[in-house]
Amino acid sequence: MKRATLIGGLVLLALVPANAQVAVSRGSIPVASHVASAAATRTTPNVPVLGKPVARVNGAVLTDRDLLREMYLIFPYARQHNGFPKEMEAGIRDGALKMIVFEELVYQEAVRRKMSVAPLKLQRAEGDFRKQFSSQEEYQNYLKSEFSGSRERLREKIRRSLLIDALLEIEVASKAKVTLAEAKAYYEKNPAPFQYPESFAFQTISILPPEKATPKQLQEGRKRAEDALRQAKATKSYEEFGVLAEKLSDDDYRVMMGDHKFVDRAKLAPNVVQAMLAMQPGQISDILQVEQAYTIVRLNKHVLTGKMSFTDIKDKLTKELEAKKTESLRGALDKKLRRTAKVEVL
Repeated sequence: MKRATLIGGLVLLALVPANAQVAVSRGSIPVASHVASAAATRTTPNVPVLGKPVARVNGAVLTDRDLLREMYLIFPYARQHNGFPKEMEAGIRDGALKMIVFEELVYQEAVRRKMSVAPLKLQRAEGDFRKQFSSQEEYQNYLKSEFSGSRERLREKIRRSLLIDALLEIEVASKAKVTLAEAKAYYEKNPAPFQYPESFAFQTISILPPEKATPKQLQEGRKRAEDALRQAKATKSYEEFGVLAEKLSDDDYRVMMGDHKFVDRAKLAPNVVQAMLAMQPGQISDILQVEQAYTIVRLNKHVLTGKMSFTDIKDKLTKELEAKKTESLRGALDKKLRRTAKVEVL
């Protein structure tokens, strides 16, 4: 997995999931379909931007402009909320600072190794970058605000991003590959995560009398439940029962067509389990009393205890193992580069 070339280091992306482990584990970032001029460096009320140094890495200065760009990559919804949430801001800032320091260390290592970028690759990357802008005017405004109108400074920033990607490809991405055989070995040596308990998939219609209900209110609730049962027994499908649940049920599941999805047997009331064990998928129970609630259940599926097959989970497992390996490799690289570096947080 690679950090997105160019865009991550230059402009604010519209849709990027937050990731608290950004310092060493943020993966690929999708290219934005549109970019607001200088969006990545506009000030928000709780994050003033002055071009002030925030860190030095072997003498190279990183500023609060670099920091803010990274903070928006971690939490791109800050503009919608007029800034970063107070309770999250410190953590976002810390993660962003670690990331920009890490990337500067990676860039300096690429330079030390005398790595280079082919002119044609640089030209293509610059062209791809410019395609994000909706007009030449928008591009020129960005160039002016970010690089004082200098195309050469932009090109150097792009070259820097490509070098970072290239070194991370060598030290992380290429080493993080997980073969099908490795995934299979992990699956066989670690059976617990792939076991699943006996569970039931079902829908409900629940009639809930008031708390501390009087005998009369309980009787009224029972009558409502009996009426609901007559209508439920007449339904012929998941959808028909679900529509009825939306109309009659008092519990929160009514907004989901009464659907509880799969629930572990151990988490269900004994009388509900007993009823569903005697049912076939598509059948509807009689009225079941769970505490004070009168509940009608439609069984959708009964699944016995078992183990997920490797065939079913191999793709997902391989991706998860690669993500875990990537995080570990990035962390190790970060520690290795810091060992001989002088990093000052200002």
